[in-house]
Amino acid sequence: MKRLYPILALVALLAGCASPNGAPAATTAAATPGPDKVAAKPLYHDPVYDGATDPTFIWSPADKKWFMFYTSRRANAPGLQNIESIHGSPIGIATSDDGGATWKYLRDANIIYKDAVPDKTYWAPAVVEHNGLFHMYLVYVPGTFSDWKHPRYILHLTSKDLINWQYESTLQLSHPSAIDAGVLHLPDGTWRLWYKDEGDSSSCHYADSPDLYNWTDHGKVPSLSDASGEAPLAFHWQGHYWFLRDITGRPGGLALYRSDDVAMTWKRVGTLLLGGGTGPEDGSVGHHPDVIISNDRAYMFYFVGLGRRSAIQVTELHYDADKNILTVDRNAPTMINLQPPADVETESKVD
Repeated sequence: MKRLYPILALVALLAGCASPNGAPAATTAAATPGPDKVAAKPLYHDPVYDGATDPTFIWSPADKKWFMFYTSRRANAPGLQNIESIHGSPIGIATSDDGGATWKYLRDANIIYKDAVPDKTYWAPAVVEHNGLFHMYLVYVPGTFSDWKHPRYILHLTSKDLINWQYESTLQLSHPSAIDAGVLHLPDGTWRLWYKDEGDSSSCHYADSPDLYNWTDHGKVPSLSDASGEAPLAFHWQGHYWFLRDITGRPGGLALYRSDDVAMTWKRVGTLLLGGGTGPEDGSVGHHPDVIISNDRAYMFYFVGLGRRSAIQVTELHYDADKNILTVDRNAPTMINLQPPADVETESKVD
């Protein structure tokens, strides 16, 4: 979706705007959009474990709804220490039939990945669509642990219905400590995947693919070496490629980068701080974003920590043409009415 292509819906330009997948923005459905709605705050709580994080979004043509996939941390499970509750997590699914203003829990994704590990951990899905097939890039940890000293891999899965996900492969990346895939469809038809490499000081690495199945890893992105971080997300909007990273340390926030070429060389242009809002559910600094472009407007979804619990929030991004940066007013009401994309691949994102 994403987000950005991934994102994801994330290139030739069309009226100065493209989808999150980086392809030219397709026109939305012919029907005239209804009025915007005020997005709920918080936007979404997981009703099972109350630990929704790492959201990613895509439109389902069959269901005529937006789908949200997220890491379902076991925040309310009794007897677990903090890191244990972050492990053992399934991937939750919620849907929206009102343009993203409200979301309802559907079920957990059926991840069809057979191995000998009974208590698998799944994190940070990124979902895109290509030629009528959905692709997910998903972090897999072989077990449920109380520390961070265990391998992590990025799996490639496919689905025709967004519910049942069939294992395709394990990506061969720099180290067995790769998390948080962000996927972008490039203008030449190839795909680029960014990820956090915890084996390389949490730097950002990337890989390229001609078909979403075969990936060539290129190692570290040199122009993204100013800070360690995670949850890389690339998208195209307002005539530019943009990149967000959830940066380590305090005060943290989302590092904002802009590219003046085709998503290869990045310049740091700011930081988006999303925590500390006026509501009781605003929580800490915002983490792990996804972006949807709809009707030439950009909406950023992210999660906030609420102690051990967490919730998904949304805000609208704004383009400052004078400074050539993106800005956000976290405390303003978010007016939203996401439209069904005419082309899921080019207008629905990452990630």
